[in-house]
Amino acid sequence: MTAVEIIERKRDGRELTDEQIHWVIDAYVQGRVTDYQMAALLMAVFLVGLSDRELSAWTEAMLRSGEVLDLSQVSAAKIDKHSTGGVGDKVSIPLAPMVAACGVAVPMMSGRGLSHTGGTLDKLESIPGFLTSLDPQRFAEILETHGLVLAGQTETLVPADRRLYALRDASGTVPSVPLIASSIMSKKLAEDLDGLILDVKVGRGAFMKDQQEARILATTMVGIGSRRGLLTRAFLTAMDQPLGREVGNASEIAESLDVLTGGGPEDLVEIVYLLGSEMLVLGGAAPDRTAARGLLSKVVHSGAALELFGKVIEAQGGNPRIIEDRSLLPTAGQVDELRSPRSGYIVQCDAQTIGVAAMRLGAGRERAEESVDPAVGITVLAKEGERVEQGEPLARLAWNDRMRLREAKDLLASAWSIGTLPASPRPLVLGEVAS
Repeated sequence: MTAVEIIERKRDGRELTDEQIHWVIDAYVQGRVTDYQMAALLMAVFLVGLSDRELSAWTEAMLRSGEVLDLSQVSAAKIDKHSTGGVGDKVSIPLAPMVAACGVAVPMMSGRGLSHTGGTLDKLESIPGFLTSLDPQRFAEILETHGLVLAGQTETLVPADRRLYALRDASGTVPSVPLIASSIMSKKLAEDLDGLILDVKVGRGAFMKDQQEARILATTMVGIGSRRGLLTRAFLTAMDQPLGREVGNASEIAESLDVLTGGGPEDLVEIVYLLGSEMLVLGGAAPDRTAARGLLSKVVHSGAALELFGKVIEAQGGNPRIIEDRSLLPTAGQVDELRSPRSGYIVQCDAQTIGVAAMRLGAGRERAEESVDPAVGITVLAKEGERVEQGEPLARLAWNDRMRLREAKDLLASAWSIGTLPASPRPLVLGEVAS
């Protein structure tokens, strides 16, 4: 078979066979299919789609393009969580040690931020010395010892996804449900999991702007997991305004520590406990969400979750003293404020605008090869429904580069809309999908 034959078949709306899909993915990873040929096939998939059978074969081919983890030596149930990305979404950082402290193993494999959405790895790496690049053996050792590991995708794990993701970004085929779903699920299936929780973000600050499209994506991913025998649940959660108050890297670690010590913003705490409860239920540690929430609260207030986080930080080369002394986290040299032009109620606090402003400040990246400044960020001081007076600060900006500050502040001014009446509160959880 040839790449051209496969491209033409999909272009013309005909289904690809399992053999054709496995061949083209393998040939692409081996360099026998060129980038321009694969880009043409991706565009055909973007326009025509994949059937359920094709999607299963595509995901399986990506999964088998490299190494699959063997975590059979870990006796506890292994449950991971994945978010499709948002602004201020640091949920994984307090969630993972809370769940692990309740006896469910969490092999958390995360990604980096791109565009206006933050990345868990960038946030973790703001902890001095913390290593997210672990070989499979060390990954398994830390998980077996502590019941928790927080790392990135290895070079040998699903290499097809790494290549295809970059090509999708360059070929305009990123917003494709089957391509997004296969990208996420191939990596999760390679983790040797017993269960998976998906947090599909919906709204202005998410990649999925429309609730119906987000539900289709959630249903697609749950279907892939179910067909592979993986217990999978998905939640649709709002991302019109940032989650929590901090948008940055080191500052989001600090806010995560607030949650682990029994505090933190209400919206962030709600999502952490919702997803954590479902992880405990899937892992068999609790019979229902109510009992699971009680267990999570117990390990937070006893200090067990925070203590476990410190042990994992140390095991991955980081400085565990940041738990008691947050001044050890990177700190920006300067602070500025954006003030409200008038009095009234916040009717919009736009997550995407704030996320892009944080990126311009240096907290994020537009291209994968760019570095981030872990110290800079934005603290959101006024969110939807809250009242502000003229001259009161809407946001605090921690900055190191004056030119970047100017760009960020000019953009940030358009993020808030202020009205005379408070907006009706909107739900944070928009729905769920179960297998």
